[in-house]
Amino acid sequence: MAKKTKSREIHSLAIDIGGTGLKALVLSETGEPLCERVRVETPKPATPSAVMHELAGLVAQLPAFHRISCGFPGVVRAGVIDTAPNLGTEEWHGFDLAGALSAAFERPARVLNDAGVQGFGIRSGQGVEMVLTLGTGMGFALFVDGRYVPNVEMGHHPFRKGKTYEDWVGGPALEEVGKKRWNKRVREILETLMPTFNPDAVYLGGGNAKRLKGDLPEKVKIADNLAGLLGGIALWRD
Repeated sequence: MAKKTKSREIHSLAIDIGGTGLKALVLSETGEPLCERVRVETPKPATPSAVMHELAGLVAQLPAFHRISCGFPGVVRAGVIDTAPNLGTEEWHGFDLAGALSAAFERPARVLNDAGVQGFGIRSGQGVEMVLTLGTGMGFALFVDGRYVPNVEMGHHPFRKGKTYEDWVGGPALEEVGKKRWNKRVREILETLMPTFNPDAVYLGGGNAKRLKGDLPEKVKIADNLAGLLGGIALWRD
């Protein structure tokens, strides 16, 4: 059950569900953090019930809030999960995550693909902007003049040698080939995607973006990983 609040300002609980970690914090009406971010490891197996249980423990540590925003690593349609490739269980397919969050914390909830949420936290709103999140998998989001193009899952598109983009630069690939070769692979992917989408800006986020070394192509920037939570406020800007 959510804590009661007398504040006139609307506060948002921002949740980020990832393949390795679950994170949460509370944001002000203008998107400013009102507390320290809290985090726990993603349970194994990461079933909906196990994830909801861990989220309950996280939320109990946070201030009161009026609504919920959640980033999820997969295709989301109107708050219902369609795919969850990096959580390792088919139980997510058809799971009404927005409804479950709303019922658990007695507040309205909205859910979006996690790369999309991160993009909302960093986009300028000018031209074509592309977001790649490098973590357990590879998330992807596209924005046109600030508007999100939903569910473009480039991470699962075939790339090279029978492997997808995600196979090439996801967390398991980093562990397999090491940081040096992984850095080269990320640049290879950028060399393919940038002439395809011709973005005005590219943002690299996710937990493994900090492992990138050396100069990056023009227009490419490493984003603060906290954007995956701060972008949650945009889900309520109709």
